[in-house]
Amino acid sequence: MKLTSPAFQADAAIPAKYTCDGEDVSPALAWEDLPAGTKSVALLCDDPDAPDPAAPKRIFVHWIAYDLRPSPGLLQEGDGNRAPTAPARFALNDSGKAGYRGPCPPIGRHRYFFRLYALDRELGDLGMNARRADFEKAIQGHVLDTAVLMGAYAHPGNG
Repeated sequence: MKLTSPAFQADAAIPAKYTCDGEDVSPALAWEDLPAGTKSVALLCDDPDAPDPAAPKRIFVHWIAYDLRPSPGLLQEGDGNRAPTAPARFALNDSGKAGYRGPCPPIGRHRYFFRLYALDRELGDLGMNARRADFEKAIQGHVLDTAVLMGAYAHPGNG
């Protein structure tokens, strides 16, 4: 299973357009080679370097999207900033909003992990206040495979 983005290469810098220094629009993402039996895919984007990569204290969730269709295997640029098309749904990010919240590190260069999960079922409605813990509980025992795409970002002049 593979997750890529036309916006940035794996282990490379995320362009400012997709951050609080730019348009804060979600990058396009593409996936392929899903395992047999995949009924839906889910996406989690987080930053394990918050607030300071030299002394991380928490993992900040930037985006949770689930019940995405396995095919055509694409999220368009900005899909994380619009209401999802059924059956897709969003859980709350750590800013307390549904949808995408781009990188905005307070200090240093942070890593952002986009994790794609191939699931053997749709999760259904996790509730309007669902967060990471609810999402992780719902996918437990249903993950067929996972792909990860990591990008990094620092405010200009900030690391």
